[in-house]
Amino acid sequence: MGFGLKPREEKFYGYLLANTQLIRDAAEVLQEALNKDGDLFELMAQIDELEQKADENTAKIVGLLHKTFITPLDREDIYSIAHKLDDVIDCMQGTIERMELYNAGKASEGAKALAELVGKSAKQIDKAFSHLPEIKKQKDKLEERCARIIEYESQGDRLYRQEMAKLFRECKDPIEIIKWKEILLHLEETLDICEDIANLLKGVIVKYA
Repeated sequence: MGFGLKPREEKFYGYLLANTQLIRDAAEVLQEALNKDGDLFELMAQIDELEQKADENTAKIVGLLHKTFITPLDREDIYSIAHKLDDVIDCMQGTIERMELYNAGKASEGAKALAELVGKSAKQIDKAFSHLPEIKKQKDKLEERCARIIEYESQGDRLYRQEMAKLFRECKDPIEIIKWKEILLHLEETLDICEDIANLLKGVIVKYA
């Protein structure tokens, strides 16, 4: 990894960055699922595998916290960030799972746009964490990444409200309404968790940069 880090610091940042890459991969699977009209079995298997890897990395981070006296960031920050990263993948997994279980069918353009915002947020999260080991030097870049994530969440809020209103206005099948209401909610919640991560990173910037 470089940056002149101590071995334990490298492990912490290594596991965090491994999970941000998994988030990017999961977001790609999510977008593929929203753009696919048909069976999602293979994509469900892919997201399950990514989620399992993220769980394993999160467990390793928590294990390191128990064994390490001096951590590169506050223990509470590392713990909160690690679990929020895991939550993002869990929420994406939950979205695809519902699409598969409900046999949801073709997604609306608005739902696809929400998934695209998740993808953009995932890329910014991954880039943001690459700046974390050199937080003092990379403060401005890290703040820029956080601002973009928060802006994507704001766009997602507006789009979510529009899609929900459109769903109740135009869909005549109550079963379809129930299906897509839950799926849209999961997409919006994924963006909310991405914003939570950005806000946690902003707190880290205040402490360390």
